[in-house]
Amino acid sequence: MDFSSDIIHYEQPLNERIRIYLKLEHLFKQTSACAPIATIWGSRSALFAILDTLNILARNDLKADILKELERQAKNLSRLESNPEVDTSQLADILDRLDILIDRLHSLRGQIAQELRSNELLNSIRQRMSIPGGVCDFDLPGFNFWLKQSDAARTHDLLSWYESFDLVRAAIDIILMLVRRSAQPVALQAIEGFYQQSLDRRFPQQMIRVSLPSDVHCFPEISGGKHRFTVRFMSGDLSERPSQVHEDIDFQLTCCVL
Repeated sequence: MDFSSDIIHYEQPLNERIRIYLKLEHLFKQTSACAPIATIWGSRSALFAILDTLNILARNDLKADILKELERQAKNLSRLESNPEVDTSQLADILDRLDILIDRLHSLRGQIAQELRSNELLNSIRQRMSIPGGVCDFDLPGFNFWLKQSDAARTHDLLSWYESFDLVRAAIDIILMLVRRSAQPVALQAIEGFYQQSLDRRFPQQMIRVSLPSDVHCFPEISGGKHRFTVRFMSGDLSERPSQVHEDIDFQLTCCVL
């Protein structure tokens, strides 16, 4: 199969830490994409992503968890400094970025984005987000008033609130970048749409990535645990209940183990 065309990457986290990091990455992308959209609905989408991010960051141990992961990555990478096959300038740049983030997180007092938790408008919206249709205009007149401000004013507010996540966003970006680059993809074939592989317990398994050309009319369902993972390729007709395909599927697999 030709993998020179556009590729779709399907990722499956193998631990709760990476699962949370991927969720945060998704919400950061949603915010940055929607905040500049000069419509009320673009502003609503960006704001809801900001509030979802705040809810995830409310975990008391998350800052310590991110700090611990940055320190672990820095320790692992520092062992490569004497390896002649490593690009030393690129390695030094990454280690510098890690050291800066570690220092900034150590100096941070309180929770990440603590200043947003005292914002009355954001709090009023957060309290009603779990209610279906709970953020209608008549339920939150203050939110309705904010939405009726100029596009420039709303965008300014959204980008200002988004800046509160700059530190954690930079940390998540570099952690996931290192995880994704920790292994090279391997070309494999799923016989009759099914593939299974055992995991090497000697190494910390982080994430499974299955890559397919965008013109392949199926998608993988990945399930994994501590010992093994399976990939089932399902029919791409989403108007019906997906079922496992019966033909052999060529794909690329990356087991990220950093």
